[in-house]
Amino acid sequence: MAPKELTWDQTLRFRLLEIVLQWEGRLTTNHLMTAFNIGRQQASRDINHYLTHYSPEGLVYDRSLKGYKPTEHFVPRFSEGKVDEYLMLLHREKQHQRQHEAGLLTLPLMDLRYGHIEILDVPNRHIDPKIVRGLVQAARGQLRVDVDYVSLSSEEQSGRNIVPHTLVYDGIRWHVRAYCEKKGEYLDFVMSRFRGEPDLLDASPHGRDQDLEWNTQVTAVVVPNPGLSEGQQAIIARDYAMTGNQLLISQRIPLMHYALERMQVSYNGEHQQHPLLYPLVLANREELIQQGCTFKLKSADLLTQHSSSDRHKSNNG
Repeated sequence: MAPKELTWDQTLRFRLLEIVLQWEGRLTTNHLMTAFNIGRQQASRDINHYLTHYSPEGLVYDRSLKGYKPTEHFVPRFSEGKVDEYLMLLHREKQHQRQHEAGLLTLPLMDLRYGHIEILDVPNRHIDPKIVRGLVQAARGQLRVDVDYVSLSSEEQSGRNIVPHTLVYDGIRWHVRAYCEKKGEYLDFVMSRFRGEPDLLDASPHGRDQDLEWNTQVTAVVVPNPGLSEGQQAIIARDYAMTGNQLLISQRIPLMHYALERMQVSYNGEHQQHPLLYPLVLANREELIQQGCTFKLKSADLLTQHSSSDRHKSNNG
């Protein structure tokens, strides 16, 4: 009998089920009950429905664990099977635990083993909610926005007319990709540097579809630093599950250097003097520049890549 079409909340419960099952190795009805504020009968029906229709051989009940455990045939269908999903779940539970202790949250905590894991909390850049609401509304309607902005290069606050189309999180900070009427091109604006409240204006022809760089995908070839020993290179290759000692990263042109910087990939030659500090190296830098990618080029690069440096559009101060 074919399963009925799933509701959105069922899909979310199955996703949580898979994450807990895969990374904790033990799933109980209590996980679903506390996470979604449902009764034990509903939680049991969810597990049985998943077991029957989506993974008949993927999990079994273990009496010693008093819960379900994954088998070697388990394959996630509602989650990506990445450890990041589990770690983010733990991070959320850690936050809930602190709120419980402060008396700010009364909902029960999930039965997760977060006591054995510590996740580093660092201060985030402050972004005014009024800024976010205005930019989101403008992006949805492809509207022009009049807003004040400060940059590190000028240190002065100035008005900008921009047309935002996408909010981007690079793993460290938020920025918005937008058409800048002052410079006549698409730029990245750091969201924490907007000031005041955005003033929404009329519609603009400069939307996401017109941002050619945004709509162009390129592929970076990342390899272990050749300055490392063969054994060290093998360790780095295993760290990133490389194939043939290469890691291929496909990304939109404006986002490529953010991806490389987050992974601490060397693309300016630093790796030659400090191989242990830069275990990853970009192998096809010149090819990416020819395709339109721009990086934070150094003075030596500016002499040989002047045409590319003129097109540098990242950070905008």
